[in-house]
Amino acid sequence: MSGNPKVLVVASEGMPFVKTGGLADVVGILPRSLRALGVDARVMMPKHAKIKYEYGDELETIATSSIHLGWREKYIGIQTLEKDGVTYYFIDNEDYFSGSVYRGGGVENEQYLFFCKAVCEALLLIDFDPDILHINDWHTGMIPLLVKTQYAQRYKKEKRLLFTIHNIEFQGKMGFDVMKDLLGVPDYYYTPKFVESRGCANMMKAALVFTDRISTVSPNYADEIMHAWFGLGMEGILSARRHELCGILNGIDTEAFDPETDLAAAAHFSAGNITNKRACKKALIAEFSLGVKLQTPIVSMVSRMTPQKGFDLVRYALEELLQEDVAFVALGSGDREYEEFFNYITLKYPAKSGLYLGYNEALAHRIYAGSDFLLMPSEFEPCGLSQMIAQRYGTLPIVRETGGLVDTVAPYNIFTGEGTGFAFSTFNAHDMMAAVKLALSVYKDKPTLRRLRKNAMLLDNSFMKSAEQYKALYKSML
Repeated sequence: MSGNPKVLVVASEGMPFVKTGGLADVVGILPRSLRALGVDARVMMPKHAKIKYEYGDELETIATSSIHLGWREKYIGIQTLEKDGVTYYFIDNEDYFSGSVYRGGGVENEQYLFFCKAVCEALLLIDFDPDILHINDWHTGMIPLLVKTQYAQRYKKEKRLLFTIHNIEFQGKMGFDVMKDLLGVPDYYYTPKFVESRGCANMMKAALVFTDRISTVSPNYADEIMHAWFGLGMEGILSARRHELCGILNGIDTEAFDPETDLAAAAHFSAGNITNKRACKKALIAEFSLGVKLQTPIVSMVSRMTPQKGFDLVRYALEELLQEDVAFVALGSGDREYEEFFNYITLKYPAKSGLYLGYNEALAHRIYAGSDFLLMPSEFEPCGLSQMIAQRYGTLPIVRETGGLVDTVAPYNIFTGEGTGFAFSTFNAHDMMAAVKLALSVYKDKPTLRRLRKNAMLLDNSFMKSAEQYKALYKSML
């Protein structure tokens, strides 16, 4: 193919419309970056309640139809909106998308089985005939199977499929009777060769078998998931398809996260003049009502509070850390046990700790800008964006060496003085504390601290590099 491919990015969420995690950030920035490279990239996603309420007047209905989920006839509407130069298509169905983005359990399975079939049907109804379907995570996992079986003869041209794994932990598991009932998948496919995995029908397994190519969000994670500890049952098919698997490192939106222009930050600064980072820190101390001096280092976390993110290590070691001359702030939500722990910490150490339960985008920016260190002790981390955002603001990440954290953080070398953060390898609270204490010692060495901050801020973590690799991958598939 001589020209650029036409690409439809399909996902369960995407910025600026709906965000629950890093997937939304990627879906938000990738099409814009691809369009800057001459690729006609568009997006299809569910019309979630938030989209209806915030953008309803701007949406244009371009088609209505219905599909069968087993004996049930279900309405689908297709609405469109252009934003920031990108065309978005929204699948409308009040039964499935008027509530939570992810409803959990069997209800969530049905939500996204419907979405998969609705996407396949929508391709027959919209005025865009993509060469590549770029689908993301298990919520889109049945699309390759449907495209290559039930819909194979219905499209004008063959669709090539790229499946991107953002987090292999979540796979869309269910009884095969559900998949058979709702999508009419024949019994023939319920074997380990196709959709069966560990006694369940598995939507991610279906995607990995039927897609043309597989990608994930960092080179190191691509290597990790071919081994049992990280592959979580998918390592066999991934190893078998290793030559069709690649890792493309995510980037960040460097316009949204720019310390020189960030409207959420208390002051602006740059790698060439970082002086105003102190003003951001002063404002952060005031916002969380911390009783510490400006000279006291601040360690922060902006994260979902789950075991994957290393919160068991934090829970074990945080009180020990707070005996040091340090303050700690956290933004996020998740498992109740971790939320309750941080509530306990802020009650016991009100002058040295701050907590915001939930998600607040503007506050996240202020934490990145005002902190000295960002803690990411993840058990596994496909890519991670927070560490790259923190680096952009001269906030040095302290990470465990796993997944994309290996690809994005150069650990401080005590012999050469180089690095863009700090790291530890073993998933162990004592090793984490050793890395934190090394960071605190470097904080006292102002010339080294300035050098590391400048190194971090000068990194090119923009998404354009990622988009160039995706463009090359798309073209190789045709």
